[in-house]
Amino acid sequence: MTTAETDPSAAVFPPPDLPPLRRVHLPGRGTTALREVTGPDSAPVLVLLHGWTANSALNWFSAYTALGRRFRVVAIDHRGHGKGIRSRRRFRLEDCADDVVALADELGIDRFVPVGYSMGGPISQLIWHRHRPRVQGLVLCATSRNFTTRLPGERALRGVVTGLGFAARATPVPLRRQLHERVLVARYDETPLGRWARGEARGNDLRMLIEAGQAIGTFSSKTWIGGVDVPTAVVLTEADNVVAPHRQRRLAAAIPGATIHPVDGAHDVCAVDPEAFVPTLLAACTDVAARALAREQAAS
Repeated sequence: MTTAETDPSAAVFPPPDLPPLRRVHLPGRGTTALREVTGPDSAPVLVLLHGWTANSALNWFSAYTALGRRFRVVAIDHRGHGKGIRSRRRFRLEDCADDVVALADELGIDRFVPVGYSMGGPISQLIWHRHRPRVQGLVLCATSRNFTTRLPGERALRGVVTGLGFAARATPVPLRRQLHERVLVARYDETPLGRWARGEARGNDLRMLIEAGQAIGTFSSKTWIGGVDVPTAVVLTEADNVVAPHRQRRLAAAIPGATIHPVDGAHDVCAVDPEAFVPTLLAACTDVAARALAREQAAS
């Protein structure tokens, strides 16, 4: 194998097989952006939902080709992320869930499998909770039922995020851009992957991202997640220092019949180690699609 095949930081970015981004207007909601792989005829539909501060390119660039061989794949940029909807309204995960269903309506997609990574996990859960007839199954990656604890450090972090949210709303646009550059863009390294990621991150809206962080911090599905009645797989990132593995296991344990698909990687494994992540993601999606099909055939 070449260095580029084994080390994504040495590859060419953006990847040459990255599906193009296109804009779609969602009536009454705004204009968002998506990437799509049409896949085989009559293939099940996966809707990929990215994590916080990422977008449909950064989170999923390594997975489109493999998934597209078996599925129709649609990936959205969430509100405030990439080319996603911009709004003066406060960021809500519920709005993101409803955006996905509105996008499915525009694309003529009746039922689909939400595939949520990190922040995309709560959005996937909310799609099932708010639009159950549309969901064939769930694939939940590096995510949890909730993201709050009583640890002093995490309480302090939430306080900082809240303060940044107020500051971002009150700060003039030029200063907001400087803050964005220092807080969210400068964290990427000087590898080809890091430089590309830095350029993608500049497309995010700082105020909406901060509000998204607040929304993630207050999310909890603990009172209703046990009612999930569709085939579900949890891709568990075993070395995750952002969403603790024990939280991911509790999510899987709370959902009847959920399968666990472990991957040896940290929270950013989807980008930095695609050779570990993509086969595991493909196995999880294939598992859910097969169980969903079997259930539909049994019911017919």
